[in-house]
Amino acid sequence: MRRRDDFTLAVRRGRRAGRPTAVVHLLRPDEAPAAAEPPLVGFIVARTVGNAVVRNRVRRRLRHLMRPHLDRLPPGSLLVVRANPRAGEARPDELAADLESALDRLLRPASKGRR
Repeated sequence: MRRRDDFTLAVRRGRRAGRPTAVVHLLRPDEAPAAAEPPLVGFIVARTVGNAVVRNRVRRRLRHLMRPHLDRLPPGSLLVVRANPRAGEARPDELAADLESALDRLLRPASKGRR
């Protein structure tokens, strides 16, 4: 995902699951404009995470950790992964567990009465 509009749409209208090292926003295809396209994933790693070297390392780790989960995303969905400041000093297994936990929560069927 590269367009600012896609990021904004996913963050504002999508469901959110937060963990200590990352926050994940998912906009499902029934809520997204183009449902026939492959899922798009974008990453936000702000300066609060660390200097440029740390931010790029966190972005690479998140990208690597997301690859096996792409087939779980519905076609046409928009997913934004935002790294929290703790992600800069987190161990790779801790980052992986937080990302997996957030994805599991978002991909679980929504219960009645909750969005």
